[in-house]
Amino acid sequence: MRILITGGGGFIGGHLVAHFRKKGFKDIRAVDVKPIADWHQFFDDIDYRQLDLRELDACQESVMNCDIVYNLACDMGGMGFIENNKASCMVSVLINTHLLQAAQQARVKKYLFASSACVYAADKQISEANPGLVESDAYPAMPEDGYGWEKLFSERMCRHFWEDFGLDTCVPRLHNVYGPLGTWTGGREKAPAAICRKVIEAKLSGSKQIEIWGDGNQTRSFMYIDDCIMGIEKLFESSISGPINIGSAELVTINQLVDNVEEIAGVSLLRKYKLDAPKGVRGRSSDNTLIRAALNWEPSTKLRDGLEATYAWIQDQIKKQ
Repeated sequence: MRILITGGGGFIGGHLVAHFRKKGFKDIRAVDVKPIADWHQFFDDIDYRQLDLRELDACQESVMNCDIVYNLACDMGGMGFIENNKASCMVSVLINTHLLQAAQQARVKKYLFASSACVYAADKQISEANPGLVESDAYPAMPEDGYGWEKLFSERMCRHFWEDFGLDTCVPRLHNVYGPLGTWTGGREKAPAAICRKVIEAKLSGSKQIEIWGDGNQTRSFMYIDDCIMGIEKLFESSISGPINIGSAELVTINQLVDNVEEIAGVSLLRKYKLDAPKGVRGRSSDNTLIRAALNWEPSTKLRDGLEATYAWIQDQIKKQ
């Protein structure tokens, strides 16, 4: 079967390409808007294409002769990016709209749309002691402005293409994915990578201090990339059609995230809190009741273990520079 992975030049997409290639799949097409030289991972035996999937003809070219589609393409980044680029994030709705149309026309057998925990209603995330977001907490709708609205709308598109045209769709809601081979600098990086970079730079420079966005008491759960890839594959192979959480249930404060990275680095830094920086919701975690019941599985990599691998990789990148 020919697999199409859109957003194949990105963090999760690159890991997904590598995963299927390692499993022995020979016919993989990867598409991204970025120049191929900027892709996170590259393999000589993959059908790589640089296309702007906001255009319908690019989507039609991408799905041609493909059996299954993993749609990971969107314009996104960490909180610093999505809070300051709401319109750009919203325009990504064209990708899923046109890709669904092209997939339906090409009689694709199954279609996965990678959604996000940013679809959840803001009033369910006002406490640091978040008990975990269940799938129904997305409604009544009040998602993250820009990026969250795009994801929620695209989820509904998948549902209606399944109802109206019989296109088999599945929708994972991914929670804060991190790990090696991801974005770690430049403004699009997420909290784990940003904290690792800041600690490494403080250690190398001898500055002995770190800037933290917010007061450090906001809470999150962070999912290691290996769990993300496994969850995507398990969901795709199941009969589940509605949105489902794929995320870690290990809730930590941002201060605890920094504690972990400092312990890995063997340093203790003075913390300077930037209270006017983008910081998102107050508390967000994944309730995994549904995925445990449906797949007898949930993400299990401990944050400390994932951070050690991420820290080591980012440290290597900084040393190379």
